[in-house]
Amino acid sequence: MSAAVHPRVALYYAPPAASAWWREGCEWLGRDPESGRETATPAHAVTHAPRRYGWHATLVAPFHMAPGVELADVLACARAWASSTPRFGMPVCPTEMGRFVALRPAAPADDATLRALAASALKALSALRTMPSRESIERRIVDGMSARQIELLREWGYPYVLDEYRFHMTLSDSLDDANARASIMSEWKARIDTLGPLPVHGAALFIEPRPDAPFTLWQRLPFNNARDVA
Repeated sequence: MSAAVHPRVALYYAPPAASAWWREGCEWLGRDPESGRETATPAHAVTHAPRRYGWHATLVAPFHMAPGVELADVLACARAWASSTPRFGMPVCPTEMGRFVALRPAAPADDATLRALAASALKALSALRTMPSRESIERRIVDGMSARQIELLREWGYPYVLDEYRFHMTLSDSLDDANARASIMSEWKARIDTLGPLPVHGAALFIEPRPDAPFTLWQRLPFNNARDVA
């Protein structure tokens, strides 16, 4: 009898389903994680890694649920968090992050707002997560990590949280070719001119049903529109 497979859950930002931002991003990566539709595009060869995760920005990194916790518990907690979160819009720009290209907030104030948003989400879901084992955490420490990132990894199971969090929507694999990165940035600068501000109107729960499987968008979580500024 095979061992039980425990899915991982993640809380991501995802553009609204009916928006051009959602359509453009999914088509660029070559997969819609909500419908399951796949498309072959010119960018397909350089989007293998982000295609598995889907068009998103991480708010709470993928985690296994704590013993006794069900998906319904995660959904209820995430919905409560989202209902108290105001929606907004913000300008973004393509940026090189190491050797990959991603969309990042154009304004420092928006970056700070999103850092606070991700921190509140992490704390809201914290009790529902299983922390990796000590051995697993120590294996994740790699050269180049700062002392602060190692501290966060040991405390939260992930190094890029709280003050080390950086909102980003990945557009490419890690690319050695600087010209390829520049081409992607140029392409997305032109797209953003048409798309306008990124609508941060909600989050979504994504599920990885088994190790290395593509993530699927399971439930959308609309933010509160009472203070909509977009």
